[in-house]
Amino acid sequence: MKIREYNPKNDEKSVLRIFREVGWLTSKEEEPGIKIYLNGSRAIIADINGEAECFAGTMPGAIKYLDEDLPFTAVTGVVTSRVARKRGLAAKLTAKVIARDAAGGALVAGLGIFEQGFYDRLGFGSGVYEQRFSFDPSNLNVNRPFRSPKRIKPEDYKQVQQALVNRRRGHGSINILQNNSVHAELIWIKGSFGLGYYDGPNGELTHFLWIKGNGESGPYDIPVYAFRTGDQYLELLALLKSFGDQVRLVTMREPAGIQFQDLIKQPFKLRQMTSKSKYENRCRSSSYYQVRICNLEECLARTKLPHGSVIFNLKVSDPISVYLDKSDSWQGIAGDYVVSLGQESSATPGKDSGLPTLQASIGAFTRLWLGVRPATGLMITDDLAGPEELLRKLDVLFQLPEPKPEWDF
Repeated sequence: MKIREYNPKNDEKSVLRIFREVGWLTSKEEEPGIKIYLNGSRAIIADINGEAECFAGTMPGAIKYLDEDLPFTAVTGVVTSRVARKRGLAAKLTAKVIARDAAGGALVAGLGIFEQGFYDRLGFGSGVYEQRFSFDPSNLNVNRPFRSPKRIKPEDYKQVQQALVNRRRGHGSINILQNNSVHAELIWIKGSFGLGYYDGPNGELTHFLWIKGNGESGPYDIPVYAFRTGDQYLELLALLKSFGDQVRLVTMREPAGIQFQDLIKQPFKLRQMTSKSKYENRCRSSSYYQVRICNLEECLARTKLPHGSVIFNLKVSDPISVYLDKSDSWQGIAGDYVVSLGQESSATPGKDSGLPTLQASIGAFTRLWLGVRPATGLMITDDLAGPEELLRKLDVLFQLPEPKPEWDF
């Protein structure tokens, strides 16, 4: 077996085969989108008998921590063939692409998960719940005019990419800075179309919906959308409401800072009336992405917390090193640190015997730092422990907005 850089010219055929084997590629029509995605990835493969049998790729991005964007790497695909299962290749290749990107300056890494637990062994911790609402668009409680939108096509991916980057963003939101990701997704999603408005100062796309259709009456799914202002968001919903004469169900993600239930007429009645039907109105909530800090000192140097201050010892465990080779220049961030949190924050390697000590896996500490859950909650369900007084101080310090990525990868 040999681990090496992905070579599109020589390896594309083998990687497409892997995608077919695992069900990520189900038709010839999907191939162009996947090829665009592969060509935009910084990827490595595991070579067995001269053929690629495991693939892991990343794309560069940014994650917003309060008011500042931090360098981010998104693990956008990890896939293993049928003949390479149970060899630890997926974990090893994922660890190695994270190590490469961390050494290159990424402060935080993230990925979507197929199941909880697998990526915990690489130091990842779960993000907040994402709410996805399924609703009858005719029951939207939005009464305002809307303009006729313009059609958006996959070849408009650069405009879509820029609209996403410039969208209304909050704490924890993520941007993928490689436009191959958007281009691939617009092609990959079968039966989809886009509608939007070009209201930017230079005529650029400002707010849009990318819609996956399914027959005359739906259900419709909206995997991608963006807006800059509340008024633009309401215009998009008014546009959706206009579909309600024929479309019986639309599913879309709740945006950060907005309680979508406020915008639906009689949500409980609709849920009861449509229960177990094809057009069931409901809200589903799950945490389907994970994140981890890759550089503790730099992340904390950019952390500004307004609700007091505290100083303590932090003993961090980081399991990712088990999957790395000595040749990898980044080996995770396990160790002892003296941490100061407040308006100015820092993490310095070392230990102070006069301070209380917090012990945490890097996944659990990342969840605390990002504001996914408070310290007193993580103490119960995750790998985090310390004196009760310290935990309660941390609860107060990390009173942050919900960190919602609002960009699937």
